[in-house]
Amino acid sequence: MEHQGLLITFEGIDGSGKSTQATMLFHRLLKEGYNTLLVREPGGTPISEKIRDMLLDIKHQNMSPIAELLLYAASRAQLVAEKILPNLNSGVIVICDRYTDSTLAYQGYGRDLNKKFIKNLNALATAEIIPDLTYIIDVDLGLAFQRTAQLDEPDDRMESEHIAFKERVQEGYRLLAQQDPTRIRMLKGDDSIDDLHEKIWEMTLPHIELLTKNSTP
Repeated sequence: MEHQGLLITFEGIDGSGKSTQATMLFHRLLKEGYNTLLVREPGGTPISEKIRDMLLDIKHQNMSPIAELLLYAASRAQLVAEKILPNLNSGVIVICDRYTDSTLAYQGYGRDLNKKFIKNLNALATAEIIPDLTYIIDVDLGLAFQRTAQLDEPDDRMESEHIAFKERVQEGYRLLAQQDPTRIRMLKGDDSIDDLHEKIWEMTLPHIELLTKNSTP
C-alpha cells in the first residue's frame, strides 16, 4: 500500500540490541526535527498490549503455535489500524520495534508453520503495508543471553524457549535478509552501541532525504 510517510522496522532475537537502536534512531530523528513515532510489537495500543500480556505470560506454556500466530496477527492488525497507517498517511516516520519479519522468523522458522500462510496473514493484518527499510541486528546467541541476563528480569514465555528454537529463529532472520536485500540491512550486533547507531543513521538518511524531497510542493 502506498503511503506518504516512512516505515522503518527493527528485528532480531531478544538481546540483539534492536530495541536500543530503535529508540536511539527515534530520538535522533526528533532532535533533527522530524515528525516521528516509535511503537513496539506486540503492543502499541491498549488492545495490542493486552494481547502482548497473553503472549508473553510465562504461565501460558501450553499455548498452541497456531494460537500464538493468530494472536500476534491480531495485535499487529490493531496497531496498524490505530497507529501505523494513520501516521504513515500523515507523512510521519514510523519506527516499529518488530513487525512482520518477526512472525516469519519466530513462527515460520522457529515453529515451522506454513510460511506462505504467514505471509498472507501478515498482508491481511497490515493492509499490505511493507516496511520501507528494515534493520536486522544479528548477534551471537551467547552474547544475547548475557545481555538479557544482565537485565535482572524474569524471562517471558518467548525468552524462555530452548536454544534450538532460538537458533532456528536466528537462521530464519538471516534467510529473510538474503531473500530481500533491497529492503533489509543485516548489521552485526556486537559492534558498540554508538558505532551501530551511526551506521544505522547513515543508511537511513537517504530514505529520509527522499521522503523530504517527495513531500516538498
